[in-house]
Amino acid sequence: MTFQASLLADGRRLHLQHGPIDLVIEAFGEADAVRAAYRAATYRFDGLLDALCAELPLLRARQQSGGPEAEGIVARRMQAAVRPYAADHFITPMAAVAGSVADEILTAMLAAAPLARAYVNNGGDIALHLAEGEAFAIGLVDRPDRPSLFARSRIRTDDGVGGIATSGWRGRSFSLGIADAVTVLAPSAAMADAAATIVANAVDLPGHPAITRAPAVSLQPDSDLGERAVIRAVGPLSLDEIALALHGGEIRARQLIDKGLIAAAALHLAGGTRLVPTSLSLVQPEAA
Repeated sequence: MTFQASLLADGRRLHLQHGPIDLVIEAFGEADAVRAAYRAATYRFDGLLDALCAELPLLRARQQSGGPEAEGIVARRMQAAVRPYAADHFITPMAAVAGSVADEILTAMLAAAPLARAYVNNGGDIALHLAEGEAFAIGLVDRPDRPSLFARSRIRTDDGVGGIATSGWRGRSFSLGIADAVTVLAPSAAMADAAATIVANAVDLPGHPAITRAPAVSLQPDSDLGERAVIRAVGPLSLDEIALALHGGEIRARQLIDKGLIAAAALHLAGGTRLVPTSLSLVQPEAA
């Protein structure tokens, strides 16, 4: 299957698709610069999936200190993003694949042309670029399968945010935790992708009878999670149980902020929300 590249109906955004990778890209700047950036994105996208597939056994294996180094640029980016968690958590480089692809395409665009702003959205994991004095307004949704806005923020150049990623059991990937959605802001999309996985896994109520779990391989034979039990359904929870589960994720998010791995996080479960405060203004819409 060859990759697809075309402008969307609005004439402003570029759509790149190959297999499971589906990118929506928008750049802001001089017309010639935008065209050059889109050409660079398309050129870099060609062959990217094939390179990742060539290293899938390594990328689906648990990341370990001293393990083999990947060959491809995107694959190495994936390994670097998950390496800070390898000692204490089960994690594979696949936890950062969407963000790493977004980062790589954005890097190619910025090497080709000066842009005021740009984003590469890979299924909700987003690489961002802001020139000096620029800003992006972002909205956070509570459930990827039934999106509605539950928090918003304005990202500025000096906030140090280059990526946004969301993880949760209702998303397109398996989760070990019960969060409906955990959205993370971080220095890169790859870092946000890996961290969102870690924080989402920490939102949990082990052994709770209302939570249905199943081995990942029983649902997807080639899953990098193997026999680990992933969430299939979350039944009714009390307000205290929701608060307890969110508290576990909040603690993990604060740890990652203290280590400089993320800038902020928003956690959502069954109508409950935790916004982890930092210098960023991350607020619920009704409080704005």
